[in-house]
This record gives sequence, structure tokens and C-alpha cells, in this order.
Amino acid sequence: MGGKNKQRTKGNLRPSNSGRAAELLAKEQGTVPGFIGFGTFQSDLGYVPAVQGAEEIDNLVDSDFRMVLRKLSKKDVTTKLKAMQEFGTMCTERDTEIVKGVLPYWPRIFCKISLDHDRRVREATQQAFEKLILKVKKHLAPYLRSLMGYWLIAQCDTYAPAASAAKDAFEAAFPPSKQPEAIAFCKDEITSVLQDHLLKETPDSLSDPQTVPEEEREAKFYRVITCSLLALKKLLCLLPDNELDSLEDKFKSLLSQNKFWKYGKHSIPQIRSAYFELVSALCQRIPQLMQKEASKVSSSVLLSIDDSDPIVCRALWEAVLYTLTTIEDCWLHVNAKKSVFPKLSAVVREGGRGLATVIYPYLLPFISKLPQSITDPRLDFFRNFLTCLVAGLSTERIKASFSECSAVMSAFFECLRFIMQQSLGEEEMEEMLVNDQLIPVIDTVLKDPRLHDGQLFDYLAETLSSWEAKADMEKNDKAAQNLEKVLLNFWERLSEVCYKKINVPEADVKCVSGVSSLLQVLQKPKSSLKSNAKRAGKVRFADEVPDGNDQNEKRVSSEGEHREVCALVAKPLPAPPDSDLISPRRKKPLENLVCRLAEMSINYVNEQKSEQHLRFLSTLLSSFSSTQVFKMLLGDEKPSIAKSKPLEIAKLIQRNPAVQFLYQRVVGWLNEDTRTEAGFVVDILYSALCCCKDEKERKDILDDLTEVDLKWNSVLQVIEKACSSSDKHALVISWLKGDILGEKLVTLASHLCNKDLESTVTSEPYFSERWALLSLVLSQHVNDDYLIGEVYVERIIVKLHETLSNIKKRSEADSIDSAVSFTCDVAYAYFSSATGRLLVPSSEDLLLTLFQLCAQSRANARLPDFLICKLKNTWLSGVNLLVHQPGRPVQQSAFLRASALWLKNQAQSPSLDITSLQGLLSAADDLLKKLLESEDMSLLGIYIASVMPDHREWEKMRRLLPKQWLHRPLLEGRLSLNYECFKADYKEQDTKKLPSHLCTSALLSKMVLVALKKEIVLENNELEKITAELLYALQWCAELDSPPASLAGFCEMLEKMDITYDNLCGLGNTSGLLHLLFNRSMEHGTLWSLIIAKLILSRSVSPEDVKQLYRRKEGFFPLTEGKMHTIQSLCPFLPEDDKKEFIALCVPALRAWAKEDLCKTNGGFGHLAIINSCLQTRSIDDGELLHGILDILMCWKKDHEDIFLFSCDLSGVSPAVLGLNVEIVRFLSLFLRCCSPLLAEREWDFIMCAMLAWLETTRENYALRSVPLVQLLACVSCALACELSAFFASTTPDPAGQLPANLVSEWKEFFSLGIHSLLLPLLVTVTGESRDTSETSFQNAVLKPMCETLTYIPKDQLLGHKLPARLIAGQKTNLPEHLQTLLNTLAPLLLFRARPVQIAVYHMLYKLMPELPQYDQDNLKSYGDEEEEPALSPPAALMSLLHTQEDQLESILGGVPVGQIVAIRPLSEEFCSVLGYLLTWKLILTFFKASPSQLRALYSMYLRKTKSLNKLLYHLFRLMPENPTCPEAAAELSSKEPKTFFTEEVQLSIREMTTLPYHIPHLACSVYHMTLKDLPAMVRLWWNSSEKRVFNIVDRFTSKYVSSVLSSQEITAVQTSTQLFNGMTVKARATTREVMATYSIEDIVIELIIQLPSNYPLGSISVESGRRVGVAVQQWRNWMLQLSTYLTHQNGSIMEGLALWKNNVDKRFEGVEDCMICFSVIHGFNYSLPKKACRTCKKKFHSACLYKWFTSSNKSTCPLCRETFF
Repeated sequence: MGGKNKQRTKGNLRPSNSGRAAELLAKEQGTVPGFIGFGTFQSDLGYVPAVQGAEEIDNLVDSDFRMVLRKLSKKDVTTKLKAMQEFGTMCTERDTEIVKGVLPYWPRIFCKISLDHDRRVREATQQAFEKLILKVKKHLAPYLRSLMGYWLIAQCDTYAPAASAAKDAFEAAFPPSKQPEAIAFCKDEITSVLQDHLLKETPDSLSDPQTVPEEEREAKFYRVITCSLLALKKLLCLLPDNELDSLEDKFKSLLSQNKFWKYGKHSIPQIRSAYFELVSALCQRIPQLMQKEASKVSSSVLLSIDDSDPIVCRALWEAVLYTLTTIEDCWLHVNAKKSVFPKLSAVVREGGRGLATVIYPYLLPFISKLPQSITDPRLDFFRNFLTCLVAGLSTERIKASFSECSAVMSAFFECLRFIMQQSLGEEEMEEMLVNDQLIPVIDTVLKDPRLHDGQLFDYLAETLSSWEAKADMEKNDKAAQNLEKVLLNFWERLSEVCYKKINVPEADVKCVSGVSSLLQVLQKPKSSLKSNAKRAGKVRFADEVPDGNDQNEKRVSSEGEHREVCALVAKPLPAPPDSDLISPRRKKPLENLVCRLAEMSINYVNEQKSEQHLRFLSTLLSSFSSTQVFKMLLGDEKPSIAKSKPLEIAKLIQRNPAVQFLYQRVVGWLNEDTRTEAGFVVDILYSALCCCKDEKERKDILDDLTEVDLKWNSVLQVIEKACSSSDKHALVISWLKGDILGEKLVTLASHLCNKDLESTVTSEPYFSERWALLSLVLSQHVNDDYLIGEVYVERIIVKLHETLSNIKKRSEADSIDSAVSFTCDVAYAYFSSATGRLLVPSSEDLLLTLFQLCAQSRANARLPDFLICKLKNTWLSGVNLLVHQPGRPVQQSAFLRASALWLKNQAQSPSLDITSLQGLLSAADDLLKKLLESEDMSLLGIYIASVMPDHREWEKMRRLLPKQWLHRPLLEGRLSLNYECFKADYKEQDTKKLPSHLCTSALLSKMVLVALKKEIVLENNELEKITAELLYALQWCAELDSPPASLAGFCEMLEKMDITYDNLCGLGNTSGLLHLLFNRSMEHGTLWSLIIAKLILSRSVSPEDVKQLYRRKEGFFPLTEGKMHTIQSLCPFLPEDDKKEFIALCVPALRAWAKEDLCKTNGGFGHLAIINSCLQTRSIDDGELLHGILDILMCWKKDHEDIFLFSCDLSGVSPAVLGLNVEIVRFLSLFLRCCSPLLAEREWDFIMCAMLAWLETTRENYALRSVPLVQLLACVSCALACELSAFFASTTPDPAGQLPANLVSEWKEFFSLGIHSLLLPLLVTVTGESRDTSETSFQNAVLKPMCETLTYIPKDQLLGHKLPARLIAGQKTNLPEHLQTLLNTLAPLLLFRARPVQIAVYHMLYKLMPELPQYDQDNLKSYGDEEEEPALSPPAALMSLLHTQEDQLESILGGVPVGQIVAIRPLSEEFCSVLGYLLTWKLILTFFKASPSQLRALYSMYLRKTKSLNKLLYHLFRLMPENPTCPEAAAELSSKEPKTFFTEEVQLSIREMTTLPYHIPHLACSVYHMTLKDLPAMVRLWWNSSEKRVFNIVDRFTSKYVSSVLSSQEITAVQTSTQLFNGMTVKARATTREVMATYSIEDIVIELIIQLPSNYPLGSISVESGRRVGVAVQQWRNWMLQLSTYLTHQNGSIMEGLALWKNNVDKRFEGVEDCMICFSVIHGFNYSLPKKACRTCKKKFHSACLYKWFTSSNKSTCPLCRETFF
């Protein structure tokens, strides 16, 4: 169906292959008769029944099964695997009758595929077979004979999962009791299949040589042979005994084949292993046949005894033992001394070649079965055998492996005991075994510590115990004498070895350690050898009592059948008794040996101060602590120290050698300062104490030693030893509990605490060991009791508590670190080890102090991090003890009560900063998490309630919050006030300290979160109360303008700790929160009202939920401050009808109030405030209602004019009147927005006159701006002026006559002039006096509306200003004084650190820029005839400002590489600096664009000389974003081109704050756009001269974002241009970015095509020729070059360049000669005509060209005639 790689036909989802064809043929039985499937070669068993002629069979096979069976004959592994899996699934899912139809064909497929090379296929086959068996069950019986042979092979598969699956299938078919019967039923067929595989098959017969690689064929063959051998073994093991005879002939024929015996020498270890397993089974099951083949068996097995392959080894040795047992004459068929023993010796001498654990357990059974004829002479044979066995110990492999070393040792001693048992009475053999074998082995092991772990000493002790027990039990006197002789000889030789090791001055550490271990084991033999897992399954002696779990049976088959190997085991010696009491036959020689060694050791200690001998002595005394040994150690020495001791002690010294030795020697050794480790000396002390007769003697001795003789480090080691051993503790328990030690320890604690605090330089080891002693006596417990008396524990804890309490009051860092560290160590040890029953009362005070230190650690910079961590772990361990102590309610804990009170007081203290609060929260979090572990689930709620302040405390903390948060709500009109509630500014307070309300709400919120995460429900609505206070704190922070850094850090900390409203509400039930907030808002107003608005705005609460809280709107009246604020906060979210209802309720009240009630909350002020809040959303369109309110206000003015603050002094005005005026002004502003076109003339007069009067009040009372309500009145007055200015600025001529006749003219001539004559000087005054320049500061709040109003100032009023003159000496200018004064006054304000001022000044100066170039134009002639390149500065005021700004920008951006974008934080000082710099450049570029071309050339030359433009461009590429897409455009998905900062004009709005993050990037893009448009030549020059990296960045950015915009604008400008050229027409093509100019004069026609580059204007503009009529070629080229020059070097548009070029050509035709230097009439840069004429040749040149000629040639001659130019 086509090539393999061809594209499949569209829509054809199934591949075309033979599988589909076969499926089709199988389904369409009637149309394709006689289809038969064949395999790949002649032995292929894959068969599908034919259709034709076999319909009765075909009906039994389902078509799907036929398809699957056909797939199983495929070669591809994946196909077979999937087909087999599909077959198994179908067997499970299909009906039994359908599955039964497959059975006749399954055996042939199974027999083939069960031997498949791929292991996955074999595993899947057995799994599918199991499913088939489970479905058909007994119907499989007729096919068993053909299946069973291969099934048995599959159960022996070398791939374990496949073998396991086959066994599972076998067990599914036959229960264990039926399996032998099933095997017997098929035994002949199984034997035939296995014999065929073993004797007939080859790699090529099992696999097709043409299709299967050789390596794969061989692997399959080896696997089949291995499995067949194992299957044959399995057959023998499973077959009942009565069935074996019938197979004898078949096995006889198998054993007669040499090919079978060759498998023992096969190169594949798996085959050899299976072969030896089969040999073992044959010997076991049909020994008579094996005896007939004795020669083959013996040579095959015994000659392979050195096979060291780990796979083969175990099976081989089992075969060896079975061969020796089954074939008694096996040694007749092999030469033992030449062929077998040398191989065995080599293996044993080499340590088993890594297989000691396998081989060595077989050595004893092996030698026990050797006949005497083989071992003669026995002495030499066993000497050589044991010598080889011992030689294996010297190999590195044996030394490095414990298991192998132990196996060698075990085999050695087993064989030694066996040989000794067989040779008792033979003196030579006995001496050889002891002197030549046993003693050298002991000597070897003593020298090498790596062999100490081989359990030689344990085996030796076991062997001695066996001999001693045998000697005691033996009735034969001769045998007993022989054993006694052997033992005597052993002890003599052993003593000699030990003396030799010890009796040297520099005793080897390893040897001394070995001797110590040997003597300890001989004194107290271990009884664990018989349970050793490595020996349990190997060999035991016959007269030993077998262990209940002993497994001394050989596993012969893999089916779990065991056969005892009794015949293989020699009769051994009796086992030693299970007692730790040593035999009298051992005790005396052992004691003599110990005394002699002790005497040697003390001599070396006395004479040479040998540490090794002292250690050895300590070990000896630990095991042999008797008065006899101590007497030996003392020798003839007399008790010299007894005279200075109390009488009782002196008597003890005289009476007891051990005590005498203790005082005269041991105490001195303990107190030696040079000794680094004295634990072994302490062991000698305990050995001496063991010799005291009672407990009182021991206590008296230790008390005496403690008071006088022992140092603290010695006491520490004595107690440590007591803790390490219960026996030692029992010896000193009275001393530990006694008063002497207790008082000494209390004194020690006091001394340590005082010393650590007083001294900054301490000896670290000196103090650490003493602290360790305190830690030990506090932390160690015996039988749930303290190590020392409880009263002394209490006193030590008190001392530690006093230490930490003193530390809290100290400030020196160095002197407290060690004290804190050591105290923590001691306390941690105490808490970690104590139980609740052992906890002393003072420990809870200590725990509280630790907790306090840790909670205050962050604020306390004295403590390093490791100490803080140690403090935390210590107090947590204490709390853990409290939480888990049994029998005592945790609520009763003094620590919990005290810690809760302390946390509450700390949070409410005014001294916490952000760091301190973090430490407090972290400590509280750790404490609560630990409390959660308590079983008492109410504990956490009780603890939180203890920390919770009551109502009065919350109210007090809220009152303490500074009121400066009111600034923003008042300015934004969200709240209204008519009283002075605050005076001081927040910044005058300590800005690093956090208010107590914030700390408390954060602490409780954190604690509540911990409880909620564990689903603990709090009582008394505590969750709602805490959540409300948290919202209050967060709202307070959010409302502050210019909050200090500590508050920003506080909010960030809450976010990081997940202390948020969402988390509190998400984890707990806060259904009552909204009701609580609403009630508090109605009662108190202020922040509570704003919180509800915030929740509605964040969609946490819906307006409908809030509306449910009040039934009638009348419920808000009479008004209080809380109700008024609640309505004001809800207004933005109320429906329009509700707002109208509120207004309807308020308006009638406005008419009714008397004068004294107008300023009250429940009077005119409050009702007007509610009306204003309803109007702020602009949703009230009832003009009649609003006009009615305005009439009311006008009536108020008429009746109570004194409450209107018109042009008056505000110093004595009450806050209530100020608040009312603020609301009146606000209403007028809102009224203008809603109804401005519909006002009557008298209403206009009222509003405008009132506005002007309020502005006069603002100017006259500027000194009172620190009074909040005065500042607020100024802000709303300026905002009203701004509203009026905006209205009249947007007013078009009024054809409908809606406005009064003279309104606009009156505004322009009087009111506008009045506004700006008041505000412009006020701006100068404000900016001159202000120190705090923050835009968000309440003190500068008036700047925003005032500056926004000034942006509307008309140009004529700006030019007619009345500002005081401000002229600068030496300033070059052509401007008149009034203009220069205006520039000098306003331009510096671009540096002012307030964005509104900068933008307002920009707008005002922007209006002046087009007026300024004309003054330079009038003085242009003074710049034209300079001898150098002329340059003219833009306005000096702007340029001097620019130089200042360049220095600022260099400090901000100078270190940033070009192309790396710098993010400027909005409203920062850097923001204002960059904003002023960019606005200045916009003004300069506006000025440049308004200038004529000749002036532009002069200005650009000045910019080039100062390099200001270069600096600008570098800065722009640090400020413009990488992707200048407008943020609102980024979210829009449309097919149109996206809006970018280059396509959209930047809106410099003062009021708009949402776009602040994009302000600088957008403005930078705007400046870059203007620069490219108005100064293209200068940008091109900078770009070409920049470095390569900058060059590429600029080119890539400009081409991507700017060039298309500028090109489009240029083309559009050409197309829409109204400029007319006499004799020249210009056309543009937008699609090709081309401009075509056609110039014609008389008969001459010139057509030029200007092509804009893709990176316009950076790239060069190409000029191509079109039609040319009547022009010489040279002249034509000159003109093209001139146009190209003009377009490249002129800073203007294409139309301006074409005009310049046309002027040049016109001059040429008018007769003006070209400059002979540049060959152009008009200069390409400064546009001048040739004026400088040579007096000789009369040719004229451009001044600039001549200057360049003179400077480049270094001559002053005419370029043409070469005469001197005058």
C-alpha cells in the first residue's frame, strides 16, 4: 500500500497492513474460503484452523481469538506482547464456551512462545495462561500432556517474574496436594521434552539462524538448558516415590550420555549450578542409578571442588556432600591427594575466594566423611588442613568482612573440636592442635584488631567450656585426664602469649586491647553464638540441644521440601551449660593469669607512667575486682594517707586493700591535670567500690572524696559512669541522693552563674565541664526519679532563673553569651528528660524567662543567631513537657497564665518596632503550635481569651492611633468633619515604633489563624472581634498619606505571615462580622465606616448584605457622626433610588434649620454632607432638586452671610463654620458637573463670585495652612476654580443660547484674570516656602487643585503677569524683561519635588515656547558671518536648568548600562528628577519645532557642542520599556495594531494617579519620538558614532516600534500638506514609503523619488532618479546629491527638505553661483547663501565652508586661485 514513509491519506485513521487484511479475511468466512495461516519456518507452531472443510472446528474459535492467535505468530516483540495481553483480557471477559474453543490450538502456541527470547513476552504468556486456566478449569485436562513439559520449564525460568507467574498459574490449576499427581500423570511427556532439550537441541534448532542473531540464539539455548536441568530436578522432587521406578530407564539413558556429564564443565555458570543441583537431587532420589555411574559422578563433582563462581558454589558443595554420602567408593575414581585436596587447599588458603560464608560451613561435614585411608597420615593431613584454613585469615578480604571472618573462625573451631574429639589420647595430635594451631591463631588475632570482630574469643570460650564440661562428665578417667592435660597445656601457652604482649614498656595498643577482650570473654562467655543467624542454617553437633528456631536442614529443592543431613554430621562434644558461672577448671588459671598481668601493669604504671598499662589495668579490674587482685597491686605498700582522714575512713583504708588502693593511687590519677580522658580511671574507682561490704561504706568514701579529694571534672565522670550502667548506679545511689553532693552542686551553680556574668574572659573547658555536670544531674533520671535529691534540683533551677533574669537587665553582649548558652544547655537537658511528675515549681518561672528572652531576641541585637535558636529549642522543650504531662490539667500551668499576660502587656506597650513585633509573633506562633499537641482541645481558645483585651482596652488603643489618617478621606470627600480632631503631625512622633493597636491586632490574628487551621472554634465571638480590629488596623495604615517605613514593613510582614482578612474568613465562621462592623460604624463612624466600604469594594461583601442590616432609611436620622459617616461610605454602592430617597429626606431639613443649627452634624452641615456624598457618583440627574438646593444656599448667604467665609481672616473662625463652608464649596463643584449648562445668570454670578471670594480667603490665610480644615477649605476652593476653568475652556460658541449672554466674556475678562492673578503668585509663594514637598502630604494638598487650575491659564494672561522682576546677571538673552522674568520664575520650578508643580509649570511654559523664537529671529544677522561654525543657545533659563538636571540624572542613571531598563518608583525623589528632566526636553523640542530652519541649525549646533542631546538619548534608552505597549492595549485582543507609547500621546494629568507607574516610560517614549521627528539629523549622527552594542540596541528598538509610526506620519504629512510650490509637485505612496517630487521650469523637468528606510530616521534616506528632461548628467547628479544632503543633515521634515532643495535650485536658475567648495547655492546645514568673495577670482563661498577649508588645510588661500584670502 505504498512506501513506508508516505503521507497517510487524510481521514484514514487506520494503517494499511497485513493485520487488517487478515482480520478482514477472518470475518468474511463465506467469501474467502480455505485461508490458512503459516508461521515463519518449519518448526513454527502458530496455527489458525482453516475455514473450508473444517466448519465444525471453526465454529468453536471466535473470530477475535483467531485474530489474536494469528498475531502471536508475528516476529515483532511489541506485537506479540500486546497480543498476549489482549488474549489474557479476552480470556477474562469472554464466555467460557468461547474460550474453550481456543484450547485445541493453545498448546502449540504456548510451547513455542513460552521459550521466547523476550522476558516480557514470557511473563505475559504465563499471566495469560493463568487467566485461561481460571476460565476453562478442568477442561484443560485433555491438553496437559502436551503442555506440562514446557510449563515445568517456565516455572524454572531464569527471569524471576516469569517463573513466579508460571508457578501462580500452576497453583491456580492444581492445589498443592494434587500437584504430584498431575506431574505423575504427565511424567513420560515431561521427561521426553526435557531430555530432548538437554541432548538434542542446539542454538540453531531452537531459533531460526536466518532471522535471529547468533548472540540471541545462544542466550536462548543456554537459558533453555538451565531451565531444563532445573525442571528435571523439580520433576524428581515433586514425583512420588512410587513413580520413580517407571522413569528409571529414561534416567538411565540420560545418565549414559556423555553430553549430560559435560554440563558440569560448561562455561555458563547458571548451567553448572543447575547441573549440580540436579546431581544432588539424583543422589537423593535415585541413588542406585548414581552408584552405577560412580566414576562419572565422582570425577564430575569432586574434581570441580575449586569452582569459585558464586552462582555455582553452594550447589556444588551440596553435590559434593551428597556424592560422598551416596557413593561410598567415590575416592576410588579420583586421586584425592593429587586432584582434590590441592584444589581444596588452594580455595581454603585464599579465604574461600570471597565465598567463605558459603564454603566454610561445609568443611566440617566434608572432613567428617573422609575415610581414614584418605587422611593417613592423620597428623600431617590435619596439620596441613588447619594451617591452610588459618592462612585464610590473613587475606584482606577476610579481615575486611565480619561475616566472612566469622565463618572462617567458626569453621576452624568446629574442625578443631571434631579433630580433638577424634584424637583424644594422641599426644602429638593434641600438642599440634593446641601449640601449632589454636595458640598461633589466638596470637594472630591479638595482633590484628580487624580480626577482633570475628568472634574468635567467643568461639574459644565455647570450645573451652565444651572441653571443661566433657572433662567433668566423662566417666572414663583416661579421657578426662587427656582433656585436663590439654586444658593445662592451653593455659600455659595462653599465659605465655599474654605475658609477651603486656610485659613490654611500649605495649602495642592493639595487642593490649585484644588481651583485655580475650580475658573479659573468658571470664563471662557470651551465650549468643548459637543464635547467630549465619550459623543457624549450617551445622550443629549432634548432642547439642537444637534451638526451637533451628534450621539445621539442607534445602535440597526449591519447592520447600527439606531433608535432614544427619548422615553428614559428626558426633560432636556436649554443649556447655547455660550459666555465667565459669568452671573451676578455668577459674584458678584465669585468676593466676590476671594477677600476674595486673602486677606487670602496675609496675609499668609506677615506673614509667604508662597510660596503656593503666587502661589495661582498668579493664582487668572491671572484670576481676577482688581483694586478691588489689592486694597484689598494693604489694608491700603501707597505708600512708589514713592518718589525715576521719576515723571511719581510716579504718576502712586499713581493713580493705581496695579502699587503700583507691585513696593512694586512684585519686591521684583522677586529679592529674595532664590526663585528657580519665574514664578508665573512674572504672578502677568503681572496681574498688565493688569490694566494699555495704552501701554505707561506699557513701562514706564518696562523700569524703567529694568534699576533699576529687575535682569537679572527676565528679562529673563518676556520675557519668553511674548513669551509663545500672550496676554502677546501684553502687553510688546513696551518695548521689546525699546532702554532701547536693550542697556542693548548688554552690557550684551559684558560682558558675555569677562568674559567667561578671567575667568576659573565661576558660571555656573550665566552665563547660562544670556546666555539663549541672546538666547531667538535672537531666538524668532513674526509675522516674532525679539523680540527686529533688530539693537540690529545685535550688539549682532557682539559680538558673536568677541568672536569666539578670541577663534581661544587662546590655553587655560579650559577658552574657556564654551564660545564656550554658544555661540553655542545662535547661534543655532538664526539660527534655523530665516528666510532668518530676517537674519542680521553679521550672515554670525559668521557662517563662526563656520564652521572654526568645520573644525579645529580634529586638535584642546582643544575642547571636545560634543563641536565639538555642533559646527557642529550650523553651519549646519545656512547653512540650507541660503539654504532655499526665495527671495535671494544662490550664493550671503558671507558665501559661504568666506568658499570656506578658504577651498581652507586650503587645499593648508603646515600645515595639517591626523587628520586636516579628519576634513576638514568631514566639507566639511556636507556643500555640506546641499547645495544639495537647489532648485538651479547649486549651488554645482559653489561651487566646487570656491575651484578648477587653472593650475598654481596645477603645483606649484605638484612641491612641494618630488621627492623621483622616487627611485622605477628608480630601477625597469620603468623610466630613466639623471639628478639629488632631493637631500634631504623625511624623513628629517616633516613626519606628508601632502603635499598640496594630501590634495587638496582629498578635491575636496570628494566634487565631493557628487555632483556625486546626478547626478550633473560639467562643464569645472572639474571631469576629479580632478580625474587626485587624481590619481597623489595616484600614488605618491604608488611609495614611506618606506612611513611615515601619508601617509599610508592618503590612508586608502581615502578608508574609498570611495574616489577612481572606485567611481569617476562609478558615473560620465570620457570619457575625458584618453586623459587628455595621453597629460600630453607626456608633462611631470614622474608620469603621470606611472598612465597610472597603469590603464592598473588594467584593468581600455585597451591597445587598449591607442593606439587610437596616430596615428603613429613616433609622439613620437624627444624624450623628457615626450615622453620617456610614451613609457617606455606603453611598457609592447604593442604587440611584436609594440616593434620591436620602436626598429627599435631607433637602426639607436644609430649609428648616436656624442659623445656630446650620453648622451642626444634625443640622445643615450633616445633611449637606450626605447630599454631597450622593452626588459624587453623578447618578442624580434631577435638575430641579439640585437647583432647589442651590436656592437654599443662596438664601443662606442672603440671611446669614457671616457664615460664608468670603475674603476674611480665618484665625478666629470655629471649625464648625469651616466644615460647613467646605461642604458648600463641594456642593457647588458637584452641582457644576451635573447642571452647569442650565444655570441662570444670578446662579452663575453667585457661584463665580463666591469662588473668587473663597480664593481670596485662601490666599490671605495661607499662613494657617497647618490647620486641617483651613487646608481643606483651600483645596475645595481651588477645586471649584478648576471646575469652572475646565468648563469654560471646553465651552464652544453657544448657538443654542443656553448660557447667559455676557457670561463667557465676563469669565475671560474678570473671573479668569482674578483666579490666575491670585493663584500664580500663590504658587510662587508656596513653592518658595514649602519644605515638605511630598505630593501625598496633607500640608501640600492644596498644590494639586491649585496647579491643575493654573494649567488653564490663557497665554495672554500669562504674558501679562504681574510677578516681581527676576533677572540674572550675565544671562545671554534676546527676550524682553517680562518674558525673561516669567521664564526665570517658572523654569526652576521644574526642579521642584512635587509632580503637580512640575506639570503645571510645563503646561504654562509650553504655551510660551512658540512665542520665543521670534526674538532670536530678529537678532539672527549677528550670527551669520562668524568665522567659525555659528551656534545659538535655546532659552538660557531652560538650558541652565537642563545642566542641573543632567547632573542629577547622571547620579541616578549614570552607572546603568544603556539598554538596561531602570524602574523609577512613583513619587520618589528620583521620579521628580527624571520627570523634570523629560519635561524640560519636551519644552526645548517644542521650542525647536517652532523655530524657522535657519534658527534650528544654530540651536542644533549648540546642542551638538554641549552634547546635551547625546546624554538625553543615552538616558532615554535606560528609561524606555523593552515593550512599550500601552497597558490597557495589552489586555485587548484585536486584529488592529496594538497601541504603544509611540502611537498614543502622553496625558500629563495632575489628578490622574492610576497611570503613575507608566508615567516616566510613556514620557520617555514621547520625548524620543519628538527627538527623532524634530532632530533626525542629530540623532542619526549620534547613532552612527555610538559603540556597536548601543548601535544594535537603538536600531532594533527604533525599527520595531518607532520607524513605522514616523514613516506613516511623514507620508501622511506629505499627503495632507497644503503647502504649494511654484513649479514643483509632491506626491506620496504610503505602501512603499516613497515620496515623489517633480520639479519643472520652462523646458526642464526633474523627477526625484525619495525612499524612506525601514529604520527611518536612523538610516540614510535614498534619493533615486525619475524622469530627467533638459538637464545635464553632471548637474543632475549634483542636484540629487544636494537633495540627499539636505534630507540627511537638516533637522526637519521631508517637506522642509524639499522646500530647501527647491530654493537652492531656484537660486541656481536665478543666477546665483554655487559655492565652489560644497557646489551648492544654499548651505546644507545653516541654509546660508555664498557671501564671502575672493578679491582675486571674485568667487563666493559659504562662511562655514571657508572656515572648514581653512581649518582642514591649515592654509588661508582661496580654494580656486590659491591666492591669500582677505
